[in-house]
Amino acid sequence: MADELRILYRDEHLVIVHKPAGLLVHRTALARGEREFLLQRLRDQLGQRVYPVHRLDRPTSGAMVFALSSEIATRLGDAFAERDVVKRYLAVVRGIGPEAEHLDYALREEDGRRPKAEMPAQEAITVVRRLDSVELPIQVDRYPQSRYSLMEAYPLTGRRHQIRRHFSRRGYPIIGDAKHGKGKHNRFFAEQLDTPRLLLAAVGLAFHHPETDQRLRIECAPDGAMRALFERFGWSGHLPQDNVETLSATEIPWPATAAPSTVPLTTP
Repeated sequence: MADELRILYRDEHLVIVHKPAGLLVHRTALARGEREFLLQRLRDQLGQRVYPVHRLDRPTSGAMVFALSSEIATRLGDAFAERDVVKRYLAVVRGIGPEAEHLDYALREEDGRRPKAEMPAQEAITVVRRLDSVELPIQVDRYPQSRYSLMEAYPLTGRRHQIRRHFSRRGYPIIGDAKHGKGKHNRFFAEQLDTPRLLLAAVGLAFHHPETDQRLRIECAPDGAMRALFERFGWSGHLPQDNVETLSATEIPWPATAAPSTVPLTTP
């Protein structure tokens, strides 16, 4: 029997859980042979129907919201679509990432149904900031040392694989990204550092509760493999813990954020 899902927040209207890395949210055409899905596991655990309102890629872990009624699902889905939700991610990337930057590379959808040339590029914006870095005295690629950075990312749009593709396009692929990353570094982390997964986690959400209109900030601790890696690299001070807070009208969710539509960077 699978372990119970970690519930971060629950009331009569919605529930927020930690999605494990590698778990599909629900059945899709690409899910042939899969028998386990987040939606069904949560439904079984709670004993009631749940409604997904946004998505996380299969290899990405972290906080995910489900509505407990179709009406609340519509309201929450609209909030995500209208960019009224602040989403915070942590990622481990190759190299010394940019200190603070808006990445605004337009992206074509990666749905596999039509040739990319037939799909128009769509606006895609991600705000990124470097929180820490490490240099290892180990040659993984062509250099005698290997450098990696802990980055936070705030996607202002919701294109498929947006954060992964933006970091890769900028020259700092996320470790463990089989499609947009680099195999040598992925294998090094999997074989030598016990992290055989995409090192991208959704660690925070901030939004107005669809029924009470309270501004909630949800923080989600990364899973054990990411926590162990942070501790190994001396990044423990950047580890979020599971937490739920109600924000005032003037409070910002995190130091690098303000309004969801702009997310201007501030000095930490």
